[in-house]
Amino acid sequence: MWPESLRPRRHVAQGQVHQGVGSKIDMIGVGILTVSDTAARGGRADLSGAAIREMVGSVGGEVVAYQVVPDEADQIAGVLRQWADERGLDLILTTGGTGLSPRDVTPEATRTVLEREIPGMAEAMRAAGLKNTPRAMLSRALAGTRGRSLIVNLPGSPKGVRESLGAILDVLPHALEILQARPTDH
Repeated sequence: MWPESLRPRRHVAQGQVHQGVGSKIDMIGVGILTVSDTAARGGRADLSGAAIREMVGSVGGEVVAYQVVPDEADQIAGVLRQWADERGLDLILTTGGTGLSPRDVTPEATRTVLEREIPGMAEAMRAAGLKNTPRAMLSRALAGTRGRSLIVNLPGSPKGVRESLGAILDVLPHALEILQARPTDH
């Protein structure tokens, strides 16, 4: 069941997200994967996922997939593969599990799925966070691609999501146009 704040605004069937090679992206199909033992048990609301949903709309993103999983590498990697390979989502954003706790395994799970890393995105997110707190340097978040999907790890707090996603938000449509071989001005 989708929390009200993450419920899709309209149903997008598989195949309707992408408009075909050579066309601009009309809508960015977004998946939000919240990684949290507590949220997976129903012990807290997913405020970070809600923050992502609020922000992606400003660049044409629409949440078409949402899931909460515990901090288990195999479950995280499984969802990332399914969303990239089977659902063909344009943008997959994870939230949570990027810190130093022994249970924080999102970067490790993501690395097993990525075909190519995009270190500049992760560096930009950390740099933005460092403007507000020295703790941002403890983030191990990754960004990269699998097929035609862009996958980005975000922190698990709403504030961290806003700072990190805010640092890369404006470049996401351009990155997807290049990744998906669509016409672009660059």
